[in-house]
Amino acid sequence: MMHLSLEMMIFVIIGGFLAAYVDSVVGGGGLISVPVLLATGLPPAVALGTNKLAGTMSSLTSTISFMRSGNIDIKAVKGLFVLSLLGAVSGTMVLRQIPSDFLKPLVVVMLILITIYTIFRKDWGATSSFRQYSTKTAMLMGGAAFVLGFYDGFFGPGTGSFLIFVFLMLGFDFVKAAGNSKMLNFGSNIASLATFMVLGSINYGIGIPMGLAMVCGSFLGSRMAIRKGTAYVRPLFLTVCIILIGKQIWDLI
Repeated sequence: MMHLSLEMMIFVIIGGFLAAYVDSVVGGGGLISVPVLLATGLPPAVALGTNKLAGTMSSLTSTISFMRSGNIDIKAVKGLFVLSLLGAVSGTMVLRQIPSDFLKPLVVVMLILITIYTIFRKDWGATSSFRQYSTKTAMLMGGAAFVLGFYDGFFGPGTGSFLIFVFLMLGFDFVKAAGNSKMLNFGSNIASLATFMVLGSINYGIGIPMGLAMVCGSFLGSRMAIRKGTAYVRPLFLTVCIILIGKQIWDLI
């Protein structure tokens, strides 16, 4: 198993902390954590698996923080959690058969539309108007949970942003949308992590220290979001969307 120098391990720990601080609220932490792991010299497949281990530790922490503060609607997401998990298993298995690069142009378009929509709806997500699912919205949300879980297992970038957008469309405020999305994202992370474990694509000597740093970053990030509310989450959401758009366009060219 590959071992890192003290200096490189400190670099991984700091990178993991920063990634989790952002990811705990609106996703997008992989933009930081994956390049950090690749910089250590890990093969891409092992870097992704190691990142998934650390990221799952992080998403569990933020899920617990949001849940304890009452910012996860358990009734609304408990069934969706299972669908997200099943979708991620399916996506990760399909990824072993076909490449996912063909999704990049579509992801760019979707993120641009989400960003523009959110910018022009200035009061969107300021208050929560969600009460309960109708039969139609329950079916649509079940489909969305499975599809986005599949997407997370198959490709990944922007999953947190897409989940938040879906919950905003249902009428949740930004903080509860972030909390609900973290719970579903945790479900898809579990499924992908299990697959990487079976494939032996995880460096535990790097992943566990990074994961502990991400637990700290996730705790502080989610607490900041809960304390400051929509005024903090909304601009962070837009910033991550814009960075994701830039990253995907850069990859395309």
